[in-house]
Amino acid sequence: HKSERDDDEPYASCSQDAANQYLMLHAFLLSFGVIFVAELGDKSQLMALAFATRYKTVPVLIAITLATGIVHLISVGIGGALGSALPTDFINIVGALSFIGFGLWTLRGDELTEKDKESTKLSSKHVIMAVGTVFFLAELGDKTMLATVTLATSEGLVGTWAGSTAGMVVADALAIVVGKALGDRLPEKAIRIGSSIAFFVFAALMLADALR
Repeated sequence: HKSERDDDEPYASCSQDAANQYLMLHAFLLSFGVIFVAELGDKSQLMALAFATRYKTVPVLIAITLATGIVHLISVGIGGALGSALPTDFINIVGALSFIGFGLWTLRGDELTEKDKESTKLSSKHVIMAVGTVFFLAELGDKTMLATVTLATSEGLVGTWAGSTAGMVVADALAIVVGKALGDRLPEKAIRIGSSIAFFVFAALMLADALR
């Protein structure tokens, strides 16, 4: 004879699994959207386009994916540690202020320096390793890395890592395809303004959560 508690356990387990899946999907979609927006017009996106004009697109995207995956793994580790040590309301307020900063950063725009341009002139041998190394170093301390750290303080780590990595790779792949097709006719100012507005909206939502 089973007790009612024993009968309820499978349902409770299924409910918990469904909740975990929802939270992971939410973290993935949110991180994908935020990092996709953050990468538009970013210095690392410009570097990706510069690499793709010199080398085949597929090896460049493989290198970007590997480098991004490693950088964002570090980012979610930092964000997860901060999130477990800080109160939720404080995290939301700091996150909102961070997104306002990212919006202003995006509005200002990024440009490749002469040093950045020189770093894209690599030997065609071992393209994946060379491009991946340069991209990894360029991403350290960049806007997308900091945005990933911010997201990981309040969202699931696995979903945040997967979503942020996918969002960045898709944004870079899109820039490469569109950039090769349109060349200098890309509406860079419109992209910067649209991305900035999106960041300000993210900031407002986080601030509303904190105040509520």
